[in-house]
Amino acid sequence: MSVTTLMTLAEKMPKTELHLHIEGTFEPEQMFELATRNNVTLKYASVEELKAAYQFTNLQDFLDLYYQGMSVLLKEADFYDLTMAYLRKVHQENVVHVEIFFDPQGHLSRDVSFETQITGIYRALQDADKQWGMSSKLIMSFLRHLSEESAIETLELAKPFLHWIDGVGLDSSELGHPPEKFKNVFKACQDLGLKVTAHAGEEGPPDYVWQAIDLIKVDRIDHGNRALEDMNLVAKIKEQQLTLTVCPLSNLKLCVVEELTDHPIKHMLKLGLNATVNSDDPAYFGGYMNDNYRALIRESGINKDELYQLAVNGIEGSWMSVEQKTRHLDTLKGLFTSV
Repeated sequence: MSVTTLMTLAEKMPKTELHLHIEGTFEPEQMFELATRNNVTLKYASVEELKAAYQFTNLQDFLDLYYQGMSVLLKEADFYDLTMAYLRKVHQENVVHVEIFFDPQGHLSRDVSFETQITGIYRALQDADKQWGMSSKLIMSFLRHLSEESAIETLELAKPFLHWIDGVGLDSSELGHPPEKFKNVFKACQDLGLKVTAHAGEEGPPDYVWQAIDLIKVDRIDHGNRALEDMNLVAKIKEQQLTLTVCPLSNLKLCVVEELTDHPIKHMLKLGLNATVNSDDPAYFGGYMNDNYRALIRESGINKDELYQLAVNGIEGSWMSVEQKTRHLDTLKGLFTSV
């Protein structure tokens, strides 16, 4: 099958996005728009200067820019507009279900209330469901460079809104902040009935993935690239049928891989791992869902069967209902058998 045909198939197929930071969808133009609206002064004089700052080469440089972008988010309407802009874009890419992270601690530190944040985001998710039938789950992330005490305080603030929250995650700088640091707050979250996921094995060692599985008992793993360094760990992930939310263009941008031709996602599939494709922070990393699929087809040479398996894994690894999964899997199968 030709590359062009595969790319068309990737664009048309129903997709899920399971690893997406809503604050990472901040396009430079929208950041400037909200800064103007809220009278926030950015350190960049123009959209062009801001775009140039997006050319970072490591995780910390990205995070510095990422947190600065947060500074323009002050009101419920800001969180709504940011979320809706992302949802509108991925709806046009045939994304049928999203499970998005938000970082409340990054906003609470600026005296933006939890209620302000979550109400704006949740309202956009509801509107996307009403307008396009796009389903969603909302994941509250804890910032791992902060203390577990801060995470516990954030969980307390979240409790009046638990009916809007489906799961909790762990993100930010990985090195030096192992999952075990947060085992108590994740136990409290599980006791509340929340799903659990965590970034592990992106920059951190395989041991961080072991900790995510054994100590905080994740329902899935975000990234997980370095799990491939430990075949006992690979066996454990397969045994528990854990989904890996892999982010190809993010890995390239942050130099987790040198080239997409070296990306491990094909090897993950050969090992029988439930790898999925996601965009992570698409405004900063050079691409949304279709961009990631196109890059994999063009650079890593994934074939039709692998493309189909990645899409299946994305649906089955989601937190949708069985009925929703079945409907999307049927649509996906029909599309692939017709080509």
